Amino acid sequence: MKILGIETSCDETAAAIVEDGRRVVSNVVYTQIPLHVPYGGVVPEIASRAHIEKISEVVRAALVEKVDAVAVTYGPGLSPALIVGLNAAKGLAKSLGVPLFGINHIEAHLHTPFLDSDMEPSEMVPALGLAISGGHTTWVDMPQYGVYNVVGQTLDDAAGEAFDKAAKLLGLGYPGGPKVDKISREYVGDFIPFPKGRPREGVSALAGLPAECCVSFSGLKTALLRYVQKEGGAEALAAAGKIPQIVASYQEAIVQAVADRTLTALKRRKCKSLIVGGGVSLNSRLRTVLGEVCKRAGVKLLMAQPKYCGDNGAMIAALAYYRRNKSGEEAMRLDVSPSLDFEA
Repeated sequence: MKILGIETSCDETAAAIVEDGRRVVSNVVYTQIPLHVPYGGVVPEIASRAHIEKISEVVRAALVEKVDAVAVTYGPGLSPALIVGLNAAKGLAKSLGVPLFGINHIEAHLHTPFLDSDMEPSEMVPALGLAISGGHTTWVDMPQYGVYNVVGQTLDDAAGEAFDKAAKLLGLGYPGGPKVDKISREYVGDFIPFPKGRPREGVSALAGLPAECCVSFSGLKTALLRYVQKEGGAEALAAAGKIPQIVASYQEAIVQAVADRTLTALKRRKCKSLIVGGGVSLNSRLRTVLGEVCKRAGVKLLMAQPKYCGDNGAMIAALAYYRRNKSGEEAMRLDVSPSLDFEA
């Protein structure tokens, strides 16, 4: 079965065809990063307008073969951006006379390790899933493929957002994650002891989750801000050549916080694998440290190829093959759901 997937949840206009949930036939992504660089982050109105301008071109480029269905992200994400993709997918499904499938963007990220892979998802569970991106840092128990129970999450900023805010404070530009990763790879030396993102017990209780399985990066961001102010500002630190140490130390604090919660969650359940998806999973230090965590826990680490870590249509099309639960007329009645959570 060949499915066309359309993804417009944030600042990537993407479409792809995937056969039988794993073989990627085509994968086209138009990135809007240059449009948002002057603003230091994604501007919803600009993102929506760019999706409108590019969606037809991207879909045409991806439609290299006849498809049996169309799948589209309906949440979570930016409402104006989601609307463009959802409406385009509805019209396309109608014109082609094929079913439409509504797909959860974050759940799709957890399918990315299976793209262009021989692994059968149902054989990799029970598993712990980690969705880590600009908008999410969430741990989910996966007793079966397609069944989710949130066991931990960030209580404020997601890891990707924390990287972007640090990069902005230090004058490194947008997007911050790749810049932080690159600078950190080149640094050799001692780390500044920034806080490791452990939330207060009472705060995590408000979310109904144990503190030891949650993260909070607000304290880390404050610590970085105070450090920069104490040292005379970002320009003074750059002139003194201290930016690499600061960036590497900040990244290490985030990575170790995620690793610590991941190991704790793995110890609390019997898993075959750790399934990681989302844009931050491209971070080289995180990939190394999670490999060490999985070795200690005795589980298999499943991560996507780098080209599938960011937002893409292939993950939407692939997941639709396995999760055809919102289809047909039900999907045609779907509205966007910007705050969509995991669904069983």
